[in-house]
Amino acid sequence: MSKSYLEEYEAGYTPKLVMEEASRCLLCHDAPCSKACPAGTDPAKFIRSVRFRNFKGAAETVRINNVLGAICARVCPTERYCQQGCSRSGIDKPIDIGRIQRYITDFEDACKMKILEVKKPNGKRVAVVGSGPAGLATAGLLAQDGYKVEVYEKEAKAGGYLRYGIPEYRLPSAVVDREVKRIKDLGVEFKLGEKVEDLAKLQEEYDAVVVAVGHGAGKVLPIFAGKRFVKTAVNFLKDAKRKKGNLKLPDNVLVIGGGDVAMDTVTTLKLLGVKQVTDVVYETFEEFKASKKELQGAQEQGVSIIDGYVPVSLKGKTVKFEHRFIKNELKVKADLIILAVGQYTEAGLLGLDVNKAQEVEGVSGNLFVAGDIAKGEKTVVYAVRSAKETAYAVKKYLGGK
Repeated sequence: MSKSYLEEYEAGYTPKLVMEEASRCLLCHDAPCSKACPAGTDPAKFIRSVRFRNFKGAAETVRINNVLGAICARVCPTERYCQQGCSRSGIDKPIDIGRIQRYITDFEDACKMKILEVKKPNGKRVAVVGSGPAGLATAGLLAQDGYKVEVYEKEAKAGGYLRYGIPEYRLPSAVVDREVKRIKDLGVEFKLGEKVEDLAKLQEEYDAVVVAVGHGAGKVLPIFAGKRFVKTAVNFLKDAKRKKGNLKLPDNVLVIGGGDVAMDTVTTLKLLGVKQVTDVVYETFEEFKASKKELQGAQEQGVSIIDGYVPVSLKGKTVKFEHRFIKNELKVKADLIILAVGQYTEAGLLGLDVNKAQEVEGVSGNLFVAGDIAKGEKTVVYAVRSAKETAYAVKKYLGGK
């Protein structure tokens, strides 16, 4: 069956299937899956609740521990974290924790549950710059503790990379809308279309300021600079999401890069009807950075993936590659070239020294950082973890318990 860009790639569980999957859980004492979750979502507890048909209790566990639980259920690379720690792996295969969590959060939404509560206002104001996963999670956590939080976002809608980067088939905009609304319902105010240019001014106006701008700009290799037929993967994915996949694309596209963003790009291209998609990757398959799930999805769509090559020159629309380990050359001609060779933050435009902003405490007075520009992996689930650390640091700084 052919897939659509606007259709979720992986089907959710039915009630019967989610019970069957939860029943495979070994109910481990001191469960390794919960220890392995960077966000502390506690999968062992919510799977136990599902197993005993306590879906509301499961939803409470997910939401209280992870304010972006519905999003992480869909985009977290669980094979690296909770599922890698699953004791069931030694018997057959790990529990599909992500899909169980997705069922729980879909149940929460269907029942219109309101789980998170807000404490009495404490009179303190906090500004959050950026409404990506770290910004949303930080805002939600602080709002629950009575802080007045205002989120500044340069785009017209909140969500950051969640809304403008992750493809629709992996993370529907409707899910992002629901998660943003949950944050709003906690009393968080969003200042959309407002680009922050003066951090010092915000520091004077608010009791604390959290910078949570992500790595939202794509890198361009020198040999491709200034070429009109070359795009970054970040910009391509943003265009596809904004236009709901309604893009005019050539039949032959070359993608360079092998991370999860590259896999999102090549799979999106195939779902949008591009006949020949070739992905040339620096890493060999043994070194591959993309998750196995994303790699498998790309291969199922018929993407040609060539590993171990480095681009060395561009002549016309033909890229010459050399293999890293053997004496071999490869030439690929394409009508469109998309670069997925890394991302960087534009936080420096705010006057923030990113190299010195790796710790959440003590950046500069009442200034804090969270997410991609803080220490840790650059994933949504790590953004939630970073938000928890930052929210704790802000409360400690402002004298909270």
